[in-house]
Amino acid sequence: MTSFERRVLVSLFASVAFAGPAFAQTAPAESNAPSRPAASDAMSDIIVTAQKRDENIQTVPISMQALSTRKLDQLNISNFNEYTQLLPSVAFQTSQPGVTTVYMRGVASGGDGNHSGSLPSVGSYLDEQPVTTIGGTLDIHIYDVARIESLSGPQGTLYGASSEAGTIRIITNKPDTSGFYGRVDGELNTVNKGGVGGKIEGMINAPFSSNVALRVVGFYQKDAGYIDNVAGTRTFCGTPIKDPNDPTVTIGCLKDGITLNNKALVKKDYNDTETWGGRAALKVDLDDNWTVTPTVLYQEQRSHGSYGFDPRVGDLQVQHFLPEYRRDRFIQGALTIEGKVGNWDLTYAGAYLDRRDTQSSDYTDYAEAYDNLYQKQGGLAGYFYYRDAAGNTINPQQRVIGTDHFKKMSQEIRVASPSTERFRIVAGAFYQRQSNLIHQDYRIAGLAPELSVNGLPGTLWLTQQHRVDKDYAMFGEASFDILPKLTLTAGARAFIYDNSLIGFFGFGRNPAADETGIPYTALPHNAAGSSKTGVAACYLTNGQSLKQMVDAGQNPAPFFPATVAGGPCTNLAIVSGNGLLPKRTQGQGVTYKFNATWKPTDQLMLYATWSRGFRPGGINRRADVSNYAPDYLTNYEVGWKTTLLNGMLRFNGAVYQQNWDSFQFAFLGVNSFTIIQNGPNARIRGVEMDASVNTGPLALTVAGSYTDAKTRQNLCLGADPTFTCTGMLDSGQRNIVSAAAGTRLPITPQFKITGTARYTVPLGTSAKGYIQALVSHQSSAASDIRSAVYAPGTGEIINPAAQLGRLRAYTTGNLAVGAEIGSNYTLEVFAQNLWDERGEISRFQACGTCGDRPYIVPIQPRTIGIRAGAKF
Repeated sequence: MTSFERRVLVSLFASVAFAGPAFAQTAPAESNAPSRPAASDAMSDIIVTAQKRDENIQTVPISMQALSTRKLDQLNISNFNEYTQLLPSVAFQTSQPGVTTVYMRGVASGGDGNHSGSLPSVGSYLDEQPVTTIGGTLDIHIYDVARIESLSGPQGTLYGASSEAGTIRIITNKPDTSGFYGRVDGELNTVNKGGVGGKIEGMINAPFSSNVALRVVGFYQKDAGYIDNVAGTRTFCGTPIKDPNDPTVTIGCLKDGITLNNKALVKKDYNDTETWGGRAALKVDLDDNWTVTPTVLYQEQRSHGSYGFDPRVGDLQVQHFLPEYRRDRFIQGALTIEGKVGNWDLTYAGAYLDRRDTQSSDYTDYAEAYDNLYQKQGGLAGYFYYRDAAGNTINPQQRVIGTDHFKKMSQEIRVASPSTERFRIVAGAFYQRQSNLIHQDYRIAGLAPELSVNGLPGTLWLTQQHRVDKDYAMFGEASFDILPKLTLTAGARAFIYDNSLIGFFGFGRNPAADETGIPYTALPHNAAGSSKTGVAACYLTNGQSLKQMVDAGQNPAPFFPATVAGGPCTNLAIVSGNGLLPKRTQGQGVTYKFNATWKPTDQLMLYATWSRGFRPGGINRRADVSNYAPDYLTNYEVGWKTTLLNGMLRFNGAVYQQNWDSFQFAFLGVNSFTIIQNGPNARIRGVEMDASVNTGPLALTVAGSYTDAKTRQNLCLGADPTFTCTGMLDSGQRNIVSAAAGTRLPITPQFKITGTARYTVPLGTSAKGYIQALVSHQSSAASDIRSAVYAPGTGEIINPAAQLGRLRAYTTGNLAVGAEIGSNYTLEVFAQNLWDERGEISRFQACGTCGDRPYIVPIQPRTIGIRAGAKF
């Protein structure tokens, strides 16, 4: 952190201490001040909208958790990583801030999150609007949020395609016409073995009249770095020294290679992040029955460095050689209209999201992996591509510059009958269109233009694609009280999906020769080294690919013009007449839900649910690989909700079995190219529970889950409907069992439990002190489901799960001590990750061919700080 940043943070933090008194001097006396929303106690009723209507959480027959405003404030929750720690059914994978794939109830096969791959299986909502993007979950800054709802299991009727395994909803506080008020909060912290961070947040609610109010939120957060980029070198073999007894074995290298160092990038606390933005909502009550609420949210996040450390280098250390950064910014505009038609509620919710994500990554590990491979083919001289314009061998180090431009438009209109009637209905229609303009540029400095992607000197590989996913749906749920204490519910969602992908991906020319032996200088465009991708696979105006004509010894026809700006030609498309159309997959179907709810007493509810969710099918980029089909999740669940001891104790839970049919699975095929296919079925059995006790001064909560998720048939390396893994792959290798029947699904821990305790004592007549603790534990989990694949280049069978290693079990704890002074001020000191546990969020490799070099993304090391807040 620079001295300027320190001064800014100190100034922001100091402003918190003085902002409260300053506002208080201009605000009316407390006795005359307009009413403001009361902070609910731990055991007060939580009203949720999980079923598209306002209901007490204890009456909703869904396994769900809801984190209230007060809970979020008490635990100082500000981001996705922090609130998911409290949700027992949620697991996730991340490589850096803003790049997160969410899973619920063990529905995970690995390999998700690719911008050309499967859609998410967990839906994310901000108020009424879906904000799930193809690239993962938005990490929305949490401040002035009414609650976070986590709905476990398929939500295939009311929420649809991206809610196959569950749904997470962030519900913001709405403008309030009752009076003017606001708050400001600030924090300073220091990270063990890291830097100094902090945040400043504020909110103002301002009524303009009795029927119009504006609510504005602003925030800035600096997360200190804690991973160091330390000095190191990488040497690429020049001329290998072969074993005289076995020329396929390299025993050393002559001193004509290339050695890199990272002196210019050595830095302590390499991985800092800044997040800032704001939210504004305007509420207009047109009359007693109709309300219009437009909202806008803007957030920007800038991060640097690597968030995974390399255990081979050292604890919280890496050796990286090229600049790494990421900029993620998004804006969402939304409009919600609520009103009544007779005594029925009508709601319209429309939104438009625009997200741009730009990043630069060090891909030196990839070059090193292929250095080891090509030592068998002559060292650097065997690097077919790594030459300059004069034919000299160059540094093979790669850098990836990537941009994703997501757009998402959604609209929903629905009606709901009065909740007091014996027969109740919620029904509506939904449409969304989401797109992603994908750009990934794999660059090598000094690469010869003849060896680069056409028209892009220095670019070894290019992805330039446009993806569009559209969903249409009609949905409804009906509930009928057949007896005063017994209710039956049935729901259905009829859906249509239409997904398309078009553009270019791959290499440029073949730097050696094509199959006919013609050198690469002989033709303006020649066959690429990866013949199923790149320029070789591009379509010509006669409908054939370049490779087809070269193989036939014919002079190639002209290329079709590039369909996506920035690409050299198009190899991902369908030839139609005199033009190219996107490669497309379409489908339709109906998902159902049935539920029976029994309330034998006012304190006990029992329910049983059968429900189904789905995830749309998608497109494989290679022309010779077919599209993959939807996968479906069928849920059998019984649950209970209890309120005992005059409301002091709540105990809720559910037991379930889920059958995940033909789950989508991504793997590296020929030429280390990602292919997605439908795998076997899986069965997931589990238990979820949460309990809370409030005696007044002492409040306790605990939430936990047990998840047993296993495959039911063999996962084959190549598609095999018999799951015996016989036959041959398109690479010419035999099919093999990649994961045997009974293998646990990856990523989700078998056990996860989190508990909180808060004890409050009076401090005089107008203040109270408190001590608060949080303890969280999760068991180990596999990082990869596969135990056998073919290594690229060598063809030997390797074990990816063993190479990557398991996510280790860990237990972490937080502690806070503070005071609430009057009703307007708070002051707290805190420690997070109290015993500095190196808990593992995820493990990843820089590339699919990078062998046993895993990076570990840890939870943030021990962080100690102080925070203060003022209301006015």
